[in-house]
Amino acid sequence: MCHNHNELKSTNRDLQQLERQWDRRNFLTRTSLGLGALALNSLLNVDKVWGSTTQSLLGDLKSHYKNRLGLPHHLPKAKRIVYLFQSGGPSQLDMWDYKPKLRKMFGVDLPESVRQGQRLTGMSSDQTVFPIAPSIMDFKQYGQTGTWASELLPHTAQVVDDLCLIKSMQTDAINHDPAITFLQTGNQLPGRPSIGAWLSYGLGSDNENLPTFITLITKNMSGQPLYSRLWGNGFLPTEHQGVQFRSGKDPVLYLNNPENYDGLDRRRMLDYLKKLNNIHYDMYGDPEINARISQYEMAFRMQTSIPEVTDLSDEPDYIFEMYGADSRNPGTYAANCLLARKLLEKDVKFVQLYHQGWDQHIGCPAGVRSQNKLTDQANAALIKDLKQRGMLEDTLVVWGGEFGRTVYSQGQLTADNYGRDHHPKAFTMWMAGAGVKAGLTYGETDDFSYNVTENPVHVHDFHATLLHLFGIDHERLTFKHQGRRFRLTDVHGHVVKDILG
Repeated sequence: MCHNHNELKSTNRDLQQLERQWDRRNFLTRTSLGLGALALNSLLNVDKVWGSTTQSLLGDLKSHYKNRLGLPHHLPKAKRIVYLFQSGGPSQLDMWDYKPKLRKMFGVDLPESVRQGQRLTGMSSDQTVFPIAPSIMDFKQYGQTGTWASELLPHTAQVVDDLCLIKSMQTDAINHDPAITFLQTGNQLPGRPSIGAWLSYGLGSDNENLPTFITLITKNMSGQPLYSRLWGNGFLPTEHQGVQFRSGKDPVLYLNNPENYDGLDRRRMLDYLKKLNNIHYDMYGDPEINARISQYEMAFRMQTSIPEVTDLSDEPDYIFEMYGADSRNPGTYAANCLLARKLLEKDVKFVQLYHQGWDQHIGCPAGVRSQNKLTDQANAALIKDLKQRGMLEDTLVVWGGEFGRTVYSQGQLTADNYGRDHHPKAFTMWMAGAGVKAGLTYGETDDFSYNVTENPVHVHDFHATLLHLFGIDHERLTFKHQGRRFRLTDVHGHVVKDILG
């Protein structure tokens, strides 16, 4: 007994000595991560300062806090975002980028002067000819702006005056995994924080009972694989990672209490766990310990908030009719769009929808037709729904995939069928709401939708513009990791001011 007591006293002395040493080495770091972060967090959560402030108040805060993390660098237009990511690369030629001159060039080999030796994928690099495949879709002009849209988009065509169509997107990646990773994290290699994680890190949360960043994936869809790192935190603290909601009984795994285990038991367990983690943090000063405490507490609050927000039964019939019949089936794209609107109403800052199946190397006409039947009505409904609730003015909506498709046919070309390979040098995305010019078509491509001829928008430019709409200077939102300061836009990118209202 005495022997054990002496060992315990010796261990305690060692721990106290370690703590004193750690305090001397890390006093400034621990203070900034502790009291400073708590003070700033309390400010943000009390008044949702950045989302509703006047220029005067923002100026006072910037002067007092000198643009510390969590405060915008300028007045934001966007308070929240829903990103409708179409995984696989939608064909801009069959949906948005109308090229009527191609009808007279059916089957003609794409001129080398157009292709200019650009990189090809391994799936078409062995082709000896690259026959031009004009879209078989009918195009019409819609809205007061006269925006061209194909027959595949009867619903979205009705809201074109609310959209900012960017036809000059460009990316550096030609294959799916690096291209999706690039769009979501600003780098083709895994390991970087996603857009939602950066926004969570920079601006914090406006709802203490729900995650800042939530991901929804259309159920029962095949296509290019999606990985959790696409909505991951990378090297940022883990509390900023996206939380995936699943369809079915348990939207978030392991959230429900075990059988015969009530909320009071859970509360006691978390309180004791927090005490132990606080002791651990006092000894080692690792901010990840506080991040873990925060995650446990969020999970506890989500036990009440998640069932409420994911319950669509209280939506009126006309809302379901607007989104389409699939909206009554949880986990479908339409249902996820409706759920996204509910999450945005609860001040979730970033809602990410993933919809697979846009990779039409063969059977492109039938493939894009099928995909638009699943997504077109819901996309338009989301715009209308946000608008009728007065939310579109401070909600940013983004639609697009990781790259576009080629004008030439991959594989056999017939009068009513063709395939299209990946094309990174020219593709279309659209944005709406939150300070983006409505009814604008920005950028232009050549007669083959192969090269950008006017106002190119690189992925880094897109990211810089997105952050700008949230009041963030993309060059100033950084995180030091392994001796270097990283940012979403890596080392370049500029705000596309021409599309801003």
